[in-house]
Amino acid sequence: MSKPLANKTALVTGASRGIGRAIAKRLARDGAHVFAHYNRSSNSAEALVGEIEEAGGSAEAIAADLEDVKAVDRLVADVKDRLGGRKLDILVNNAAVAEFVAFADTDTETLDRQLAINVRAPFQLTSGLVDSLAEGGRVLFTSSVVARTYFPGAPAYAITKGAIDTLTRHLAGELGERGIRVNAIAPGATETDMAESLLGSDEGRAQVTSLQALKRIGQPEDIAGVAGFLAGPDSAWVTGQVIDVSGGIKL
Repeated sequence: MSKPLANKTALVTGASRGIGRAIAKRLARDGAHVFAHYNRSSNSAEALVGEIEEAGGSAEAIAADLEDVKAVDRLVADVKDRLGGRKLDILVNNAAVAEFVAFADTDTETLDRQLAINVRAPFQLTSGLVDSLAEGGRVLFTSSVVARTYFPGAPAYAITKGAIDTLTRHLAGELGERGIRVNAIAPGATETDMAESLLGSDEGRAQVTSLQALKRIGQPEDIAGVAGFLAGPDSAWVTGQVIDVSGGIKL
């Protein structure tokens, strides 16, 4: 059976763990060759590549510190070099940091770090790779439900994801003439290292599920399934959308 992403190439940032890891595995399962970006977790990234290859897929790890402007430029150059004249079909801007700090306690360093990694880096990376994107390509961003609804201790993180939602709509308009679809996925609380402070206790898990229509904790594979849809041919008429993938939190 033909795979929907056969002969496609994809770059997934923040692929060494959590949601990014699940997305990388899903795209590889669907036939794409995946550039799996990581920052410090080289062992996890190489393990991911091994898992993908063992399952019959194709991937390679690629490192960059997205907080560093020059490192992002080097990542762009590295990806182009590895493409070897081919086009990039799918760009998944997933990497992010979340520092949950009350508004009154959020200093400029905390704010700047999240803005750099969560907003500047995906903007810079997409801008740098836009000429390498295939006609009819796909750009995906990972947003968050905190961009649309209040959660305590998340003002800095929330504004970075609000910026991603806005960027999604504007890039969809900008790149539509080339047939490039741009969408964002907005997860709720998902079972990852990033959400450990919230989901690491029975009390926290109960609080989360009490806010959701679907009464379980979201898994990275739940998010990856939507990413697979948006990266594949069945979403050919979907662009400029922020798709809530939260189990119906705070409806």
